[in-house]
Amino acid sequence: MQRKKLVVVGSCNTDMVIKADRLPIPGETVLGGVFFMNPGGKGANQAVAAARMGGNVTLISKTGNDVFGRQSVTLYDAENIKTDYIFSDPNNPSGVALITVDSFGENCIVVASGANASLCPSDIEKATAEIESSDLVLMQLEIPIDTVEYVAELANNKGIKVILNPAPARALSDKLLRNIYIIIPNKSEAEILSGIKVSDRETAKQAADIISAKGVDIVIITLGSQGALIKEHNDYHFVEAVKVDAVDTTAAGDVFCGTVCVGLAEGKSIRESVELAARASAITVTRMGAQSSIPTRVELTTFGQN
Repeated sequence: MQRKKLVVVGSCNTDMVIKADRLPIPGETVLGGVFFMNPGGKGANQAVAAARMGGNVTLISKTGNDVFGRQSVTLYDAENIKTDYIFSDPNNPSGVALITVDSFGENCIVVASGANASLCPSDIEKATAEIESSDLVLMQLEIPIDTVEYVAELANNKGIKVILNPAPARALSDKLLRNIYIIIPNKSEAEILSGIKVSDRETAKQAADIISAKGVDIVIITLGSQGALIKEHNDYHFVEAVKVDAVDTTAAGDVFCGTVCVGLAEGKSIRESVELAARASAITVTRMGAQSSIPTRVELTTFGQN
């Protein structure tokens, strides 16, 4: 049986990471950190996560004509991701993220979007056939919102299910939300979309009600260590988080989103897909880095058996 196709439209960055005992306060220098570089970007992270889970993945993105961009494409090819629609921007550098991670696994991130900010609808037009032949489209908000809206309308008009991870957090138009099949915000993103401060399962339900009323079929709010709330039409489900010792939360949300899409592509229910994603993201937070921390499907099947 041919695997259902997932198209990820989103950002591609190079992450420059420093692991330190604590995050600096404004104006402070913290010594003693460990530095490493890692491919990242929410779009690319989600594509890699889906590919390692066994998904049939195409990544639509934009990099600079520089060493970071060329290296990224080489890495995605090695992950068996289709890279035909990763465009090269002759005028802007590849995206870069500066990440500081403390001893508790919490992080602070500043992103220079670079070429990601120039991924525009005219680029998407070149990939129209690829999108229209897909089964699922996954997006985030590290690319221009006009591009997100264009892709969502294009895909939804063809009956293709659109999944949106609304990160980084921002307000979204009702027009965009009406084209979304599944939205996957965290607590702070859900608050911006709903006006409800999400602190527990009950407030998550209230936020999900408001978001779904704007036209989204399914709302999945991730609650960190409290797990995840699913609002599927008029039904609610709670999925418990998998308890682990976190060392770095970078890319955990991206792994969750990519894995949910693979579960759906395999015919799993929403709840089953979220349970799979919770296990995958739990492995991710036990490791340093973005794409370097993303587990494979084989790792997922053996997780927790020791």
